[in-house]
Amino acid sequence: MRKKLILVIVMIVLLTGCQLEFMSSKDFTIRESVKLEKLRIEKTFIQENKVLIGIGDSLTQGVGDERKLGGYMGRLASHVSEFKGVKDVEIENLAKRGRRSDQLLAQIESGEVNDDLKKADMILMTIGGNDVMAIVKKDLFELKIETFEKELIEFSNRYNEILKEIRMVNPDAPLILMGLYNPFSIVTEEENEFDTILLNWNKSIQAMAEQDSKACFITVDDLFSSNANLVYHTDFFHPNSKGYELMSERMLESIQTCGLKELTNGEMDF
Repeated sequence: MRKKLILVIVMIVLLTGCQLEFMSSKDFTIRESVKLEKLRIEKTFIQENKVLIGIGDSLTQGVGDERKLGGYMGRLASHVSEFKGVKDVEIENLAKRGRRSDQLLAQIESGEVNDDLKKADMILMTIGGNDVMAIVKKDLFELKIETFEKELIEFSNRYNEILKEIRMVNPDAPLILMGLYNPFSIVTEEENEFDTILLNWNKSIQAMAEQDSKACFITVDDLFSSNANLVYHTDFFHPNSKGYELMSERMLESIQTCGLKELTNGEMDF
C-alpha cells in the first residue's frame, strides 16, 4: 500500500513539472497572429437592378415584332436578367421609327434624354438606316455611289458627335452599337453596289466603336442577306420576331466577345 502511494506521488510530481515547464515556455499574454488570405468578393456577388436604355430608330423600337416581345431589346433583357450580378432588368426604349442621325443628335443635344442616359447600365443604339433610305427615296432612279460616299462623311461626323454627347452624360455604360443591313437583298441574292455602300457605312460605324473602350459593334448584315430563313416582317424591311431573335442572339455572342465583365467594370458576367 505504501509503495503504491509513493508511486502515485512520484507520478503527480512528474506531471506537475511537465505542465509547469510547458506553461513557462509559452507567454499567454501574447496572441499568435493568424495569417489569412485576402478575401476577394466579386462585384457580381451582390445582385443589383440594371437599366437598359435604347435609342435610335425603328430597329431598336422593335417595329415588325409580331409577338410584341420588345424586339431585340426585350429579348436581350431576358438574357441579361440571367447574368451574374443582375437581380432585375428595366427597359426604357427611347427609339422612334423613321429617326435619322441628325434627329438623334438633336434629341441628345437638347438634353431631354439626359436623365435616362445617366441612369443607364447599358445603352443600345441603331441609327443610319433611315439616312441611307433618305438618299434612296430622293434619287431613286439616279442612284450613284458618290452620293452615298459624300453622305457617309456627314453621317460619320454626326455619329461621332452622338457618341461624344452620350459619353459626356454617361462615361461608363457599355455602348452596344448595331450595324446596318441591306433590305434589298431579298430582291436579289447577287452582290450589288448597295452591298458595297453598306459595307463602307458599317466599317465607319465599327471604326468609331473601336475608339471607345466600352463600346461593342454588332454585325447583323449576314442575318438579313436574304429571306431564306423568313426573318423579315411583311413590309420586307423590318425584322419579324425570328429576325429580332437572331439579332439578340448575335448581340449576346458579340457582347461576350467584347468582354461584358470588362465593359461593366466587373458588375455583370455570364
